[in-house]
Amino acid sequence: MRYGNADEHSAGHERWRPYPLWVALLLAICIGSAPKVHARDVRKHAENVGARADTLSMQVNNDRLTLAVTKVPQVYLYGVIDAGAPQRFETLMRSGKIPAGSDIYLNSSDGDLGAGMALGRLFRTGSMVTHLGTPRRSHSSAYVVKTAICTGACSYAYLGGLYRWAPTGSDRIGLPAHLVMDPKTDAPGPIRPSPDEVAAYLKDMGINLDGFASASTASRDDVVWLTADQMLSTGLANNGRLPLMAKYQPSPQTPHLVLSQVDRQGEHRITLQCGPGGVTLTAYDLVGAARAEEIVARGTRSYFEINGEETLTQQRDGARVASESVMITRPYPPTQLVKLLFARSVGAWVGGRTSAFRYGFSFALGPVRSTLREYYQACWRAAPWPLQ
Repeated sequence: MRYGNADEHSAGHERWRPYPLWVALLLAICIGSAPKVHARDVRKHAENVGARADTLSMQVNNDRLTLAVTKVPQVYLYGVIDAGAPQRFETLMRSGKIPAGSDIYLNSSDGDLGAGMALGRLFRTGSMVTHLGTPRRSHSSAYVVKTAICTGACSYAYLGGLYRWAPTGSDRIGLPAHLVMDPKTDAPGPIRPSPDEVAAYLKDMGINLDGFASASTASRDDVVWLTADQMLSTGLANNGRLPLMAKYQPSPQTPHLVLSQVDRQGEHRITLQCGPGGVTLTAYDLVGAARAEEIVARGTRSYFEINGEETLTQQRDGARVASESVMITRPYPPTQLVKLLFARSVGAWVGGRTSAFRYGFSFALGPVRSTLREYYQACWRAAPWPLQ
């Protein structure tokens, strides 16, 4: 287990100023005790090696450089997921070394399935982010294979991440074949939870494997290997975004639609208000008051995007701070409502003097298409207009 800041060690090293007499005394002490110290170190090393062979190792990277780039610690879990791993992980959570929102990198192909689910529940409790990845290699360590493999208990733990990144490069993740094909036929064992426990875990994590078996095949080692596309299309991975939500509030005169999505950066919303003779389009980017003020102050223009094309652009004063959000609002041409509601994507952005500054969000509208169709019909009934 690694955590802490290397700078503290450096500072202590610079304060060490031995004098000749003290050097002589220390040498004498060290020479006399060297065999005992060496034997103790060898025994301790052997114990650690044995532990790493059948337990889960945890490397916590929370140095200043890591936190400056990622804002949260990067935690690498690798080896065998043993029964005691959840308790050790929870201890680090309680100590503050693994805070909420941390990035968890997994590399394990063996272990206790129940412990894997327990780790997953801890990840979800802490709104953590799961990835596949191998631990950082220190200058003194031997070469470390860069490919991460996550199967069995590891795949259960992975599904506990609030945000789950699909594997990239040569990294691979696989689900137990019994879980995908027919989990009810699987019998509990000494390290295997019952089918009901597995089903309850998947439900709590919002994971639905219905219909997945028909498109999957198991390998000789009873693992169903998943591609990144499969994981994203089935919701097993979300690459940092929770599902887009569409809430339609019916009204005879002013039907109201709210599109919202939560990701690691905050919550994003677009509202559409239809009324007699007009439509109002409004975007809210909930990023906190201080950040919202900074974005509005730096922005020189604001605009919406439909299918990646800029529209409704306004120079200056087109975006403002509304409580904790950056807000952009525009009247929208009623005759263009079909283009908006049946687009592939819709977004809202604030841009700066150069392309280096652009802040905002976009929604892929495919998952909420049926709600958009229903809302279009409600708008038509509330405020008919001729189509172009």
